[in-house]
Amino acid sequence: MDEFIDTAEKKVLVEIVRLVQKRGMKGNKGGWKEFLNSYDKKFGASLSDPAKRSNDVLAAFLKSINEESDLEFLAKVMKGHSNRKLVEQLNPDEETPERRLVRLTIQDPRYASGYFFPSNGEDWVVTKLSKKSEAMKSGDMVAIDCEMVLCVDGTEALVRVCVVDRNLQVKLDALVKPNKAVADYRTEITGITAADLDGVTCTLADIQKSLMKLLSNGTILVGHSLNNDLKVLKVDHAWVIDTSLIHKYSDGPTHRRPSLNTLCKCVLGYEIRKEGSPHNCLDDACAAMKLVLAKIEHQVDDVIIIKEDVPQIKMPKPAKLFLHRIPLHVPSEELHKIIPGDFTIEVKPSKREQGDKYSAYAIYKNSQAAQQAYEDIKGIQKKDSYGQLQKLVTFQLSTGVVADLYVRKMVDDDSLGQVSSKKRTLGVEGDSVISKKLITEQKIEEKEVADSNKCCDHLKQIESLKQQLKENSDKQCCDHLKEIEKLRKELGNRDFEVAMLNEMVSKFQKDKKFKKK
Repeated sequence: MDEFIDTAEKKVLVEIVRLVQKRGMKGNKGGWKEFLNSYDKKFGASLSDPAKRSNDVLAAFLKSINEESDLEFLAKVMKGHSNRKLVEQLNPDEETPERRLVRLTIQDPRYASGYFFPSNGEDWVVTKLSKKSEAMKSGDMVAIDCEMVLCVDGTEALVRVCVVDRNLQVKLDALVKPNKAVADYRTEITGITAADLDGVTCTLADIQKSLMKLLSNGTILVGHSLNNDLKVLKVDHAWVIDTSLIHKYSDGPTHRRPSLNTLCKCVLGYEIRKEGSPHNCLDDACAAMKLVLAKIEHQVDDVIIIKEDVPQIKMPKPAKLFLHRIPLHVPSEELHKIIPGDFTIEVKPSKREQGDKYSAYAIYKNSQAAQQAYEDIKGIQKKDSYGQLQKLVTFQLSTGVVADLYVRKMVDDDSLGQVSSKKRTLGVEGDSVISKKLITEQKIEEKEVADSNKCCDHLKQIESLKQQLKENSDKQCCDHLKEIEKLRKELGNRDFEVAMLNEMVSKFQKDKKFKKK
């Protein structure tokens, strides 16, 4: 680690010192400012900006840190920087065909936004890159693909991972137990159900250990939009080939990435899956490796020419119903029993905390099917805050619990029509056009979610007031009972005193009569 500190560039040392400050780490002379006061008698902590300090001062502070847990953290950070430095040192004149594709990946403008991971996190691992020349020239490659499920907190969790080598031999194919509560298994995409994970004990940490072994000795990791897989795996590996970055369209927006299916049709000559079919993790990993081998062995050009020999058949546009304020204890699979028609469920990821509710889309084949389903839904129709019609649906789960949710129709571009494309078009994202209606719908949905949150807060406040009223009522009732009991005791004492007086009077009268006789 000391060797890295001595040879690291200033910008790297500055970044690490700032990270150390943020985490509150200290060396044998205290924190950063305490260190400066003892190390530099002239300026001390008055010049505390790490960027204004020399490499010697920054290095001396980092070397003063000696806590074992802090040293482990620094070693991980420095390993990540060292790996990136090795990749940047690739020499085009000496590189192998495989390393050329690594260089093409990291030189793509989109690489920086996707591949700078928060790898210093506790549950992240950073692979070690060998500095030996034979490792730098190694042509070893493995391709990977992952399937993810949506968790209750809005994040994604690994549920399956497949790895194949250069010969398409399977090196790893495992189901993984999610480490969080699952909101949606995305079965229509992943092909995995909750039942498939019964008895699965493999964890993310187990997968990370297996990958650390596979990726040693300069092995290159291949994948399509590989940054998404690395994020869910929580693995930082510098030697990567991303097939979505090394293949480009001949025209169109530079930020648009070709899909894996498009690449397979244009480069390999076959379709990896039919429209609407779930993903196959193993097939996708093999396809990514085949695309890389096609560029290496057959020298496929970087630019893809999209062929349109077959006339395109216009398919009916899918339509959606917006389901919101769904209780979290209602699984997305149960929605098929509540909402009529043939549809797929897409759980809407939340950008903000929604308390105990979530939202989803019921996606139908066309607008007519969605319209018919909305009409068949039994519920109380009312207007939302924007005046759009929606239905309040009350239902009973198989567990006997009664719950409710709201169903609203989405705006259909075809049904409204009559809007010029010039007026509608605002921009391009991937292969889709964003329209004003879609942006308005998104704002409406966000507003409804916010209204739903406010409504939930109000209901919680009402419930809290009811509870307080009940407690106050119970307390007052208890006080009244105590007062009654007190009065009852006092009355009992008085009855006893009266009885004693009556007895005394009776005795006195008897004594008086006796004396007279």
